[in-house]
Amino acid sequence: MERLFSTHSIRSSRECSPIWTLATLDEGGLLQPEKVIVPSVWESHPALRNYRGRALYEQTIHASGNLRIALGGVSFRAKVYLDGILLADHYGAYTGFDAFALNLAEGEHRLQVEVDNRFTRDSALHLPNDYYCYGGINRPVLLEELQDAYISRFHVLPKKMENGWSADAEIAVRNLTSHPLHGSLCFSVAGHESCIPMDLPENDTSTFSFSIPCPDAEPWSPDSPVLYTTQALLTLDRKPADDLIDRIGFREIRTEGRQILLNGRVLHLKGFNRHEDYGVFGLSAPVEAMMHDVQLLHDLGANCIRTCHYPNDPRFLDLCDETGLLVWEESHARGLSEEQMRHPQFMNQLRLSTTEMVNQHFNHPSIFVWGCLNECADNTEYGADCYREIFMLLHSLDNSRPVTSALLERPGGRVYGDMDIVSINIYPQWYQDVPVSESLQKKLKEIDACGGKGKPVIVSEIGAGAIYGYHDPFGEAKWSEERQCRILESQITSILSSPDVSGVFLWQFADVRVDEEWSMRRPRTYNNKGVTDEYRRPKASYMLVKKLFKEFQ
Repeated sequence: MERLFSTHSIRSSRECSPIWTLATLDEGGLLQPEKVIVPSVWESHPALRNYRGRALYEQTIHASGNLRIALGGVSFRAKVYLDGILLADHYGAYTGFDAFALNLAEGEHRLQVEVDNRFTRDSALHLPNDYYCYGGINRPVLLEELQDAYISRFHVLPKKMENGWSADAEIAVRNLTSHPLHGSLCFSVAGHESCIPMDLPENDTSTFSFSIPCPDAEPWSPDSPVLYTTQALLTLDRKPADDLIDRIGFREIRTEGRQILLNGRVLHLKGFNRHEDYGVFGLSAPVEAMMHDVQLLHDLGANCIRTCHYPNDPRFLDLCDETGLLVWEESHARGLSEEQMRHPQFMNQLRLSTTEMVNQHFNHPSIFVWGCLNECADNTEYGADCYREIFMLLHSLDNSRPVTSALLERPGGRVYGDMDIVSINIYPQWYQDVPVSESLQKKLKEIDACGGKGKPVIVSEIGAGAIYGYHDPFGEAKWSEERQCRILESQITSILSSPDVSGVFLWQFADVRVDEEWSMRRPRTYNNKGVTDEYRRPKASYMLVKKLFKEFQ
C-alpha cells in the first residue's frame, strides 16, 4: 500500500507481490536465496541482524507496454534491473524514485533490485550515526503500465483570499513517445474543475498551471483536519489516458515577529522527535504501527512531530494529515563536521534528498516547516554557505512554508539570520549541569546578537535518557527512569513558560537503535532518550510528559 487512499482511477497501478527472493552478495549473511517480505529491512531476519553489505532482491512479474516501477524507498543504494538491463541507480534511503522500461513485450520479466548499505567512500550522508542505517527495500514497490503520456507530479498551493480560498496547481506531464501529443488536462478540487487544451513535445516533460477559486472550502487545522481530494486528469484523442489523485488541506503558514501563525492563529508547539524505527520492524514499520505511534502522540498531548533526520514514509504523513498532527519534515543530514561536508558528493546527495522530499511531499497539509542539516557545521564559513544554499533551494521549491534547521548547542552560529525560524538543540541537566533557564537565556541572547533577533525560536531538541525498567529509588542515577522524569519536568516547565519560545520538540518519542560505531556511547546500542522503549512500552516519563503537556494548553 503506497498511500492510505487510492491515487488513481484510470492508471493501471498495482503493488508488487510482497514475496521476494533475497540473497546476500557479500560474506556475513545468508548466501543462499531465501523468501522474504517486502517492504522490510533485512535486519529483521535473524541471520542478518548486523549485516552490512550488498544483497539482491528478485521476483518475476507480468507486464507489458510502458512500465513504470515506483520504489518508495530503498536503504540506501539501489540498482534496478529488468531482464538483466540496468534501469535506475539511486542513493538515499528515505525518498522514492522510479525506473522505466518502455515498449515492453507482454509476458514474464525478471525484476531485480541490488541493495547496498555499506559505509563506503562514495556515501556522504549515510555514515555511522546516532540512528541505525538499515538495509533493504523499506517501502512499497508499485508496477504501473502507462499509456503514451502520464502525469508525473502535481503540486497544489492553497491561498487565502479575501472571499475564501483558491487552489493554485502546477501539473507536470511527461510524453513517453517520439512524436508530439495533443489533448487536454483537467484539474478538480473541492467541487470545482478547470480544463485546458494541451500540446506535449516528443520525449519531454511539460508543466501546466491552474488557479481555481474555492470560496466554500473549510480550512485545515489540528483541531479540524479537513481534507479535500484533488485530481488531475489527462485526456489524449478524447479518451482518458491518465490521472493522479492526492489530498490537500486549505491552510496558510507564515511567521510574524517571534510568532508562527497557522491560518492567522499563533502556534504553541508541543511535540517530539521521532525516528522511523520500531522494534523488530526497524525502518519499515507496518501502517498499523505507524497509527499506534500517532495515537500515542495524541494521547501524550502532542500537537507536532519532527521527522528526525530524514523524510518520512508518505503513509505516516497521511496519518498526520488525517488526525491533525503538525509535521516538521527535514532532508537527510545529521551531525556532520566541515570536513565531512567537504566530501565531493555531499552537496549533490543533499540536494537530491531535499528536492525529492519537497517534490514528493509538497501536498501534505500537516507539514508546516521544512528543515535540513541537523547539527552540522553552521559555525564555519564553508558550512554556513552549505546551509544558505539549501535554504535557498527549499524556498525555490516551495515558497509557502518557512525553513529552519536544528542547530547544535555551541557558540558561533552563522546562519541565524538566514532561516525563517531559529531552532536550537540544548540538553541542560543531561550533558551540562546548569539550570534550564540559564541555558535557554544564554542561547536566546546569542541568537539575538548574531542575526536572529525578532524571529520565532523553537527548542528543537531537549531531553534525558532512561533505560526501560531501570529504577533508582533515590532518583539520582543517570539512565534511571526517575532521573529522566526529574530532568524532563524541569526542562518542559522552563521552556513552555518562556514567552520567547514558540514551542519544544522533546528528544525523543521512542528509543532507537544506533549504528555499532556508537555503541560505546549508547547503552544497549540504543539512543535511550525516548519516553517509550523501542516497542512503545511507556516509561515513567510518559505519564509525566502527558500531564505537563496538558497543563500548558
